[in-house]
Amino acid sequence: MVETPIHLASTAGKTRTNGEQLNGSASMEDEKQQVVVDGGAMQPAPSACTTCAKGHACQAVISRTREMRALIDAKKPHQVQAAFEHLADEGHRPSLVTYTTLLSAVTSQRTFESIPSLLADIDAAGLRPDSIFFNALINAFVEAGRMGEASSTFWKMSRHHPGCRPTISTFNTLIKGFGLAGRPEESQRIFDMMAGGAGDGVVASTVRPNLTTYNILVKAWCDHRRLEEAWGVVGRMRARGVEPDVVTYNTVASAYAKNDETWRAEELVVEMMRARLRTSERTWGIIVGGYCREGRLVEALRCVRQMKEAGVLPNVIVFNTLLKGFLDANDMAAVDDVLGLMEQFGIKPDIVTYSHQLNAFSSLGHMAKCNKVFDKMVEAGVEPDPQVYSILAKGYVRAQQPGKAEELLQRMCRIGVRPNVVTFTTVISGWCSVADMDNATKVYRKMRDAGVRPNLRTFETLIWGYSEQKQPWKAQEVLQMMQEAGVRPKQSTHSLVADAWKAVGLTENGSRAPGSPDDRRHRNTNDDNEPDHHSDDDDDGKLQRSGTTNEQARSDHPSHSTFLQVTSALGTGKAGQFASTLLIQRSCQLRMRSSGFCRNLWQKQGGLYSQSVSSFKIMVFLS
Repeated sequence: MVETPIHLASTAGKTRTNGEQLNGSASMEDEKQQVVVDGGAMQPAPSACTTCAKGHACQAVISRTREMRALIDAKKPHQVQAAFEHLADEGHRPSLVTYTTLLSAVTSQRTFESIPSLLADIDAAGLRPDSIFFNALINAFVEAGRMGEASSTFWKMSRHHPGCRPTISTFNTLIKGFGLAGRPEESQRIFDMMAGGAGDGVVASTVRPNLTTYNILVKAWCDHRRLEEAWGVVGRMRARGVEPDVVTYNTVASAYAKNDETWRAEELVVEMMRARLRTSERTWGIIVGGYCREGRLVEALRCVRQMKEAGVLPNVIVFNTLLKGFLDANDMAAVDDVLGLMEQFGIKPDIVTYSHQLNAFSSLGHMAKCNKVFDKMVEAGVEPDPQVYSILAKGYVRAQQPGKAEELLQRMCRIGVRPNVVTFTTVISGWCSVADMDNATKVYRKMRDAGVRPNLRTFETLIWGYSEQKQPWKAQEVLQMMQEAGVRPKQSTHSLVADAWKAVGLTENGSRAPGSPDDRRHRNTNDDNEPDHHSDDDDDGKLQRSGTTNEQARSDHPSHSTFLQVTSALGTGKAGQFASTLLIQRSCQLRMRSSGFCRNLWQKQGGLYSQSVSSFKIMVFLS
């Protein structure tokens, strides 16, 4: 393992859980809380609390730290920062336990960029990290997927902090991290070091693997579908007198099921019974899910019935898995049997149960059945979420009823459910599918007004809609909308725009659309033909070259050349005037975007748009 040194005090500044750090000169408030000591280093000012000033944690610090931990347990880590800052405002100094708790909140929020600032604060406060803090820090790096920093922290803890030795939790966290990173060999190496088989004399040999350690290592191999190595770990467990538990067997069973060998997973039930281990709902859920994925629904249903004999009551997750399997197979008679079996076992359907049914019916456009299931869900007291409304919207779109899909947005607003980007994009796709781009763009504006950020699928849906309407210039304008929204187009996006141009017969422009393969080859060719040096010509020569370059840029620009082709093809009639107007608009956008002249000129000629659009579409299509 390569050791990478890590410094606890890498930066200075206040801790911010959103990753921000104070840079530049200190504010007046900062200056009140800092003093200059020998060497010019900034240190916290003396605490107003006499207990804190002696280096002890006062009752206020202890209480506030407990409050921070309670907020984390209540899944409110975003409120921890405010509680932490109150300590300084009240004249107290946070303890190492307080900082450790704050680090846990940072990890929960995944605001890992604020870790350097937090470490700097600990260093400035003169606090010495202990094993618990190092474990929390290593866990933060593991959760961030930064295994290099996790490893270097481990080695720093082992070598440079006497008396602060890695604990079993330290090793377990590292083994888990390498497993999540897809590096089970590294997990095995850490395990061997822990077991005393590959240590370098630095790590204390008194730390030995426990059942949790073995299970984490088994999972690391199973996640990589290395079943032979996983069983090897189980063999070592037994050799060391550690018997596998339900978690061990469930981990291996899950690997078999993912490998389409669910029958092997079911065989483990027999082995568990021999070991006098009681199977869990998780065990049977893995087996039922595996059979459903393999399409062996009869076997899956048999297992659900068999659970009762094994003394395990099926939960709603098991039933939802089975229900989805039969819905995907379009076996409605079996679906009714599963719902009846749920009622027989006293299991109440949840939102997932209803969502599976809604999704199956909406995919087929059976909106009457969808509405019936939706009404049952509401009557059962299950509140629909945005995903449920998105499923309904998808059904209306498939049924060619985008108006009803849009009505769902209004219904959601009335009951206080905020539509998400999936719901909005689904409604937009509905209007695009019926060739109504005016309503599609109207829904897009509603989405932006509602503060919902569009994604790549949203813009590609609009591009597709304009392409279907033979309006490639509109499709290309969506690229500008994407830039303004901060969404980066992919190759598929540029291909859609290129296809839109090709659909109206402008093949050359489609192949030269920005981002297309031909466009990249064209730009690379031009780059290769550029001279490697510039001569010192006179000003007239520079002006001439500048004019030539600008003219060439205008002729090479896809939009510009396209409008010239359209103008030439349409002649001098109204359609030709329309194309000329589009050319004026594009030129203004490219070269006079900030000028009022462009906007006024376009408004004066705007009447030509509605009068000429039909003839333009027909003539371009026929050509």
